[in-house]
Amino acid sequence: MQTGTQGIPTSGARPESRARDLAASLEAELAGEHIDLPSFPDVALRVRRALADEQVSIEHVVRIVSAEPALVVRLLQISNSAALNASGRRLTDLRAAIARIGLSMARSVTIAFAMSQLRRADAYRGLEKPFNELWQSSTRVASMSFVVAKRCSRANTELALLAGLLHAVGKLYLLTRAARVPNLLNDAALYPALERTWHARIAEAILRHWEMAPAVVDAVKGFEGCDRPRDGEGDLPDLLWVGRGLATLPQTDGKVPPEFFESHCARRLKLTPADVDAILGEFGGEIESLRSALAD
Repeated sequence: MQTGTQGIPTSGARPESRARDLAASLEAELAGEHIDLPSFPDVALRVRRALADEQVSIEHVVRIVSAEPALVVRLLQISNSAALNASGRRLTDLRAAIARIGLSMARSVTIAFAMSQLRRADAYRGLEKPFNELWQSSTRVASMSFVVAKRCSRANTELALLAGLLHAVGKLYLLTRAARVPNLLNDAALYPALERTWHARIAEAILRHWEMAPAVVDAVKGFEGCDRPRDGEGDLPDLLWVGRGLATLPQTDGKVPPEFFESHCARRLKLTPADVDAILGEFGGEIESLRSALAD
């Protein structure tokens, strides 16, 4: 049997054997000191480190970001999106753009930019379609979660956006690893099973390495299983569950299925059909403008 990087089979093995070897490789990676996305742009790492300092100045962040013109464009697009430009005044200056959206949002946009660049990495040629589908889904969920958070007045909109962007980071990582295993991505049984088993654990490891807020880590790790009874008000996992649901559920005659509002998550958020009508109608332009700016 021939093997690729870190012992992953590249040929001459049955699909089940290749999947087992990939799982063993993932287990070893998770047991290591840290796990990270490959091909992460240097500018994203430097912005992340800078924003770990609570006393960092906007000027310092501007100097770092200015080294990457494509990121500058992305930040300007976000600052001028309908979701974040209540005044309607367009900005062309990077410092003003960061001042408008805030350092926390700037970090989210930088992470989004870095994740989106994986689609263009030479190492993943031929995988543009699954990368793009996963990224487009992430930006839809992020934009929807942001607007749902705005409607739920006590929710943190920036954390909602960040959790939405990162909710599939484990799947993104797994895609970069499975890309080395012949035909695994085309196996309709093995790959989805690997994804279900591993993506939440991988996401937790990556986000802890990135020193993300515990609320974001917990939401990304646990939102898929949070629709069950518990006391208390709605929280970030509930919001992410609802955001993902509204972004992906098929609608009938423009309406969300009634059973959606019977979910524990929607009830804890006190989300009503009128709220959702407003989110999809009144705020629909904000959702699309934000999604478009993130997805480029």
